[in-house]
Amino acid sequence: MRQSSVRREGADEHIPHPRELGWDDSLYEKGTGGADGTGAESGTAGPQDPGDEGTPDGHGAGPGNSAGNSTGTGTPETHREGGAAPDGEGPAESGQDPDTQATRTQRKAGRGKGGRATASRRRARRGPWRILRWVAAGLALLLLGTAGAGYLYYRHLNGNIRSGDRSNGSTGLARPDANAAGQTPVNILLIGSDSRAKAENVKLGGSRDTAGNPPLADVQMLVHVSADRKNASVVSIPRDTRVDIPECKDTKTGKVYPATNAIINETLMRGGAGCTLSTWEKLTGVYIDHWMTIDFSGVVSMADAIGGVEVCVENNVWDRPLPGVPGGSGLKLTAGSHHVQGEQALQWLRTRHAFESDLGRARAQHMYMNSMIRELKSQNVFTDTMRLTGLAEAATKSLEVSEEIGTVKKLYDLAMQLKSVPTNRITMTTMPSDEDPENRNHLVPKEPDADKVWTMLREDVAFDANGGKADARKSGKPAQPVSKDPAAAPAEIGVIVRNGTGSEQRSAVPRRAADIAQQLNGKGYTLAQADSTPSPQEKTTIAFPSADLEGDAQAVAKSLGIPLTSVQKSTDVSGVTLVVGADWRDGLSYPKESKPEAGGVPESADAINGSKKDACMPVYAPYRF
Repeated sequence: MRQSSVRREGADEHIPHPRELGWDDSLYEKGTGGADGTGAESGTAGPQDPGDEGTPDGHGAGPGNSAGNSTGTGTPETHREGGAAPDGEGPAESGQDPDTQATRTQRKAGRGKGGRATASRRRARRGPWRILRWVAAGLALLLLGTAGAGYLYYRHLNGNIRSGDRSNGSTGLARPDANAAGQTPVNILLIGSDSRAKAENVKLGGSRDTAGNPPLADVQMLVHVSADRKNASVVSIPRDTRVDIPECKDTKTGKVYPATNAIINETLMRGGAGCTLSTWEKLTGVYIDHWMTIDFSGVVSMADAIGGVEVCVENNVWDRPLPGVPGGSGLKLTAGSHHVQGEQALQWLRTRHAFESDLGRARAQHMYMNSMIRELKSQNVFTDTMRLTGLAEAATKSLEVSEEIGTVKKLYDLAMQLKSVPTNRITMTTMPSDEDPENRNHLVPKEPDADKVWTMLREDVAFDANGGKADARKSGKPAQPVSKDPAAAPAEIGVIVRNGTGSEQRSAVPRRAADIAQQLNGKGYTLAQADSTPSPQEKTTIAFPSADLEGDAQAVAKSLGIPLTSVQKSTDVSGVTLVVGADWRDGLSYPKESKPEAGGVPESADAINGSKKDACMPVYAPYRF
């Protein structure tokens, strides 16, 4: 196609056509507007300039133009109506030279003030279209680049995450039933490892002599988020609490660790975090969905990413070695509030001696977590891309998680479920405990208070009373294990019944095992018989040694009204074994437990509400300065 142009008087006044400048023809094609952007080429009236009188072809008779002028004077291309030449050099039917005096006169007239303004407006119309085209292309490129970078960063974060088996031991527990809205509670076990496998952990955690030792679970907290996501309850178990640890298998090495009775921090070295989770399930009867572990250097990284939190001590504190008491976290603070982060935050979380005991350390950890939650909420982390990116980087590098939440998306989805819980609906507690009668350096669960805490978790009852009475009844039924093994006929099931109603405070109820065995006989379990072996325990349980007897054990429990959460696998028994505990000293049917109410957590659980901002830790006198 020839390039058309318009000449004014004098050969040196050449006005170039847009194509001569390399502009895109598609901006001026038919259907999108005429050469001046007015829509004239399509034969429709286009937008008119203010002051122009509209004409059928979309051009106005502005100053310097004659009304009804069909040649489109002053435009780069002339009108094609009436047989205009393809190159727009003039009306074909007139035979008139385009440079006749009349034409020149018209064009000269068009160079007046009004003509220049009209031409300027037409050029202004071209500009925005071209700019918008380039902006659109630029935005598309930017979005593609951002998406590509985002995908690569997402893969990078996924690559940071380490994961392992959710459970390494069989407890028979199943997820709780959903409530009417289809929701179930979420239970997450947080584990602080004392691993010194990395050089930075040795530096932060002390003794190089233990660098190669298997890790211990020094910090253990169960985070329970209600089914309706309106409240959260946290329970810590001190590391030196003696519990029954089930048989666990290390899936990395294939080594099987037999069931034992030992302090709970040993669980991490007996097959990993999955064994710790199984131990908690066995102790509490609460189905646990996920676990997360973090080591010393991870705590420091996370504390730095958060930017630190406020903690408070009632007295000057220096947790240092003393004669006969080695070790110490090194924490040194004056009385009052302090903003701690990095290594100092780790010192706060590890301080034990200066806070008098493991129970004191758990309370200090709860204060830290409450303060951290308030800090994160105040920072609006989930709406601040830079803050969220920094936390995501630190978290994925610092945490090891159970495999079912081993992606960035799943961790993000989990965090979004947690973030909506108000601070005054978060309650931190410690499992009620007593000094271990077999070893004064250890602890054991304090009954019935500890069992009340577990019951509230199983039934999804809020630890706080800030949500109204309806909170206690919003969840589904407690978790009930479902056996894959069908039960045999009652007459074919052998049951050993033992009397465990005695304790240090009270003697056992005479003939209790015989009475319950006789009750079972009457229900068709004719092989049930009493065993004289003393078995004092607070809570009634039914144990079975292998999976092929699980259905039989559950059938026995149902016949007596014993909760299925009290049915547990144990290698300490040779057959289905019922131990009648101190919670069932009379009656022939297991007593129904009273329903717990919201806010009814026992005082011995040392509850701290998340909205409490003035909590301060007392300091054990020898560690004051």
